[in-house]
Amino acid sequence: MKKLALHWQIMIGMIAGILFGFLMTQFSWGKELVMDWVKPFGSIFVNLLKLIAVPLVLASLIKGISDLKDISKFKLIGGRTIIIYITTTVIAITIGLVVVNIFKPGSGITPETVEKLTQEYAGNSTISTRIQTAVEHKDKGPLSFLVDMVPSNGIKAMSDNRQMLQVIFFAIFLGICMLLVKPEQAKPLKNFFDSLNEIVLKMVDLIMLTAPYAVFGLLANVIVSSDDPSILLALLKYAGVVMFGLFLMIIFYCIAVSLYTKKSAFWFLKQISPAQLLAFSTSSSAATLPVTMERVEEHIGVDKEVSSFVLPLGATINMDGTSLYQAIASVFIMQVLWPEGLFFSNQLTIVFTAILASIGAAAVPGTGMVMLVIVLEAVGFPSDKLPIALALIFAVDRPLDMLRTTINVTGDATVAMIVAKSVGKLGDPKVKNWDDNQ
Repeated sequence: MKKLALHWQIMIGMIAGILFGFLMTQFSWGKELVMDWVKPFGSIFVNLLKLIAVPLVLASLIKGISDLKDISKFKLIGGRTIIIYITTTVIAITIGLVVVNIFKPGSGITPETVEKLTQEYAGNSTISTRIQTAVEHKDKGPLSFLVDMVPSNGIKAMSDNRQMLQVIFFAIFLGICMLLVKPEQAKPLKNFFDSLNEIVLKMVDLIMLTAPYAVFGLLANVIVSSDDPSILLALLKYAGVVMFGLFLMIIFYCIAVSLYTKKSAFWFLKQISPAQLLAFSTSSSAATLPVTMERVEEHIGVDKEVSSFVLPLGATINMDGTSLYQAIASVFIMQVLWPEGLFFSNQLTIVFTAILASIGAAAVPGTGMVMLVIVLEAVGFPSDKLPIALALIFAVDRPLDMLRTTINVTGDATVAMIVAKSVGKLGDPKVKNWDDNQ
């Protein structure tokens, strides 16, 4: 009997997890059962993916650069990658601004709802932490992201997934230096990283065998931890506008893939779907990165020389879904709490600030809210209203975070395909199964 495709296995696990979560909400002991006995298996899975993220980026990027033989090729790939990432981010923010100004989700929020949300969430410790993080980020200089990119201790950078930009810098620096020494001198180190890359990819295959069970636990936990349904209903129009904007972004990716790479958009979505489903379940581009790289290289056919640079960089600085969300959320908040600030120059400021805020932002859950505070402060939003602003959207932030992370990962894969096609590095898929060496 033919084995069920991985994306269908993950989809079944997600649906089963959602249904199980709703079932457990009917019992007084259900939430505790899920938190104590189901959620840990999802957490272990996410930790395993994070465990191999840094070794995979390090080995894959060094291997990709050292295979180039010519630094000019790396400059070509790097330049095109950054230009395309900035372009897609601008398009995402523009789509967000257009849909939020057309549908005006803030017009449906009553003062009573604002008061209820403020009482429920304004004193939330998570909101306070996000505001403090944003303030610290704002206090840094304009070139702080460049300073933060260069590690003072490479080993320390590798010990923290939030320092992925520093890991990328170290890997690129090491890879370029390997090209500049004699081949026989670089060969032992190159062989080491080539071997490490293959072993880590095998680890990805083994970890993915547990993915359907892991997403069951992750989604069940999301359901039992959900907020007051009446509050969610009040924010339904806002959430719907965000989801519509994200859907338009998917259409944009499909058009770009079809027109430029001449590949079927449906084929592309099918190949990348396991990474999309994991991004949705984990809300973390960093945790999903090993799977994204495996799908793009083996199932889509992007050469490692391209994917090893484009995807890790994208997981750190390319946040199309999050940037689109910044545009919609900031204007929505202004529609409700600060309508006098809704003029054209402020919306232009949102575009530029959201682009800058996405550079160097950690690819972990919650980053979107930190970036939102930075965007709101850039347009002069009253600082005393910031806790109320975040309380306004906090109830639906988790499900929207799941969706925008899915868009972030899809955007990374799209740019990887486009860059690969532009440099002649988009070939035929070469799928490796977990038991190929048995």
